[in-house]
Amino acid sequence: MDIEARPYPYRLEPDRTALVIIDMQRDFLQPGGFGAALGNDVGQLAGVVAPTQRLLAAARASGLLVVHTREGHRPDLSDLHLAKHRRGGGSLRIGDKGPMGRILVRGEAGHDIVPELAPLPGEPVVDKPGKGAFYATDLELMLRARGVTQLLICGVTTEVCVNTTAREGNDRGFEVLVVSDCTGSYFPEFHLQALEMIQAQGGVVGWVAPSDAIIQALAASAASPRQRSAQP
Repeated sequence: MDIEARPYPYRLEPDRTALVIIDMQRDFLQPGGFGAALGNDVGQLAGVVAPTQRLLAAARASGLLVVHTREGHRPDLSDLHLAKHRRGGGSLRIGDKGPMGRILVRGEAGHDIVPELAPLPGEPVVDKPGKGAFYATDLELMLRARGVTQLLICGVTTEVCVNTTAREGNDRGFEVLVVSDCTGSYFPEFHLQALEMIQAQGGVVGWVAPSDAIIQALAASAASPRQRSAQP
């Protein structure tokens, strides 16, 4: 099933596809979190939630593997590089006490995924200490074990964690599609530029498409008789 995408159509194979939702956490999307502490307007990310909800519902209905990620660190900060801890000019640093608990620390309220996109029981949640979802995690192992070869990537922010994960996935041989309206940035111009970087030069990193095109393809695929591959 082809999806209308840039730079050219993306051949979707639902049995081999995972929806990866990057870092839709309260610390990034809501006032009082790390994003706001860095001086960002978190309201810029609000528009990402509703289309991601719709795509998530379609992915679940189609039986796609859904993976959620969260950026954050152990309570003792033993997995936090000093260089990362020092960086940034905000009022709060990682590990400091904020309105939603310690900033970007696992187990704190701010580290959790926003309620609208909360994982269902059985949906993997990957806790990552860096920007890319493959760095220092078992994401690749989970995907390989399930026969996944295609990644639909959503989340925030487009130019940082989404772009890093897309590049990591591409380097590992996955066919990456970044969902344009299900990704966002505190800086609209960065969002647009990051999407252009993904699909430039004939898809140097991957493809870009809106969520509606993917939802339509999933619905059409579900309506067509097909043999689903076995998954563990």
